[in-house]
Amino acid sequence: MRAFLYDRPTAVDEAVAAVAADPQAAFLAGGTTQVDLMKDGVWTPDRLVDITRLPLRGILVESQQLKVGALTTMEELAAEPVVAQRLAFVREALLHGASVQLRNMATIGGNLLQRTRCRYFRDPTVSACNRRSPDSGCAAVDNVARMHAILGVDERCIALHASDVAVPLIAVDASVLVNGPAGQRRIPLTEFWVRADEGPSIENVLGHGDLITEIDIPLLPQGWRSGYLKVRDRASYEFALTSAAVALQLDGDLIADIRIALGGVGSVPWRAREAEEMLRGTPVDPLRFEQAGRAVMASAFTVPGTAFKVDLAVRTLSRQLLTMTEAKR
Repeated sequence: MRAFLYDRPTAVDEAVAAVAADPQAAFLAGGTTQVDLMKDGVWTPDRLVDITRLPLRGILVESQQLKVGALTTMEELAAEPVVAQRLAFVREALLHGASVQLRNMATIGGNLLQRTRCRYFRDPTVSACNRRSPDSGCAAVDNVARMHAILGVDERCIALHASDVAVPLIAVDASVLVNGPAGQRRIPLTEFWVRADEGPSIENVLGHGDLITEIDIPLLPQGWRSGYLKVRDRASYEFALTSAAVALQLDGDLIADIRIALGGVGSVPWRAREAEEMLRGTPVDPLRFEQAGRAVMASAFTVPGTAFKVDLAVRTLSRQLLTMTEAKR
């Protein structure tokens, strides 16, 4: 690993100023992904600004939302009783997202900022990667691409966003509070990430020196049910091939309201608004569940290695919709 400078500020403004003043500086929190990237030579900051001692950890429960400090660990959020009661699919995504050891180190803010797991991005000997080296091409398009995206991508980049918990978070319209050189602002998570087909070398809307300080998560209304289904090659510690986060409210046999997001298929966590619109206010119907999934997949861009994900994503969503509606009836 390359040598680097190390700072440990004691205040948020101090941390933001330290990174903003140095183009080669970056924040360090749990480091569960960053250290790997540094060892591989993919990410080479000259200065790390350690934010783990800043007062950005904890969960505040309000009547309609949770305010979660960015340094709160995945395990701490999963253990919060209100999450189990009112945001079951967030808890399930957290528990499916990593081993216990990693959940006790990885922070919520860091999870949202994790880099793609594309093998070509993470191998610096591969020259063709538009995400790592703009205008160099995309090696994944013509090579092994099983763990890649089919939505929000094109021939320039098919990198997948791997976060599990980000999927239900966009379903409930969570947002992040960001402190940066220009001050403080709030960003809805649905506007936080940049799709690969809109900018293959840009992952999110943060500028240099911007720091996530808080995640605000609206609570589902009483009477809603939610769940997260993750399909993967093995049952433990594996990234999703496809996943579905569903939250809904039934009125008899009608789906009164619904929220859907998909993982394992998009260059960003994917809000399935087409499916929501097709199902809201309609009777529970397995055939319509499949049709809703097909509507989301209509814009899929596939290569030989990812073509199977279209049908798998439809089945994943259909199965989770059946699970949620049967459990409520």
